[in-house]
Amino acid sequence: MTDAATDARTDSVLIALVRHGETEWNRQRRIQGTTDIPLNDTGRRQAAQTGERLAGEQWDAVYGTPLSRAAETAQIIARTLELPEPALLADLAERAHGVLEGLDHAGRAAVEAQAATIEGLEPRSAVIARATAALADIAAAHPGGSVVVVSHGGVIHSLMLHLSEWTLPGAGYVVGNGSVHLVRFEAGELALVEPEALTGTDA
Repeated sequence: MTDAATDARTDSVLIALVRHGETEWNRQRRIQGTTDIPLNDTGRRQAAQTGERLAGEQWDAVYGTPLSRAAETAQIIARTLELPEPALLADLAERAHGVLEGLDHAGRAAVEAQAATIEGLEPRSAVIARATAALADIAAAHPGGSVVVVSHGGVIHSLMLHLSEWTLPGAGYVVGNGSVHLVRFEAGELALVEPEALTGTDA
């Protein structure tokens, strides 16, 4: 094997993108965005189940976001994997939805039907840029390793769109609470490894 091939293999970093567990707003199908809604009991159970499923592989670290639903999910998974307390990165936090936050899907549709632009809605391109940069920083800290990153449905959905050149996810696909999607950072690029959820939990 050439030195270059060895370096590429060694520096490759596997990242398990986990969506946080369920909250009451998830259950009510309300838009959370940057509103800090905690896990409910189902969400805590989902986090534990996801940690148990991930325990079959070797992981070097767990990361989360400052929003409590992702932070607690990351903490539960880290305890299950017997890893240190997760670092919390703001750039992996959920997409801001502005005036849509707190609305159910019918309320969102009503607002979108009446407004050409949504006040406070973060551009998807900005979500992709900040999340990709954060994952690159994580990969740089764990060359050749494997890490768990607990984030949010809007962030994971946006990354799937970007990394698949807007061919995934398909119509009706849901990034479920507690689900895991695999990506790999290699040679300075992020790529999908497992386009569909690797694992998930019952809602």
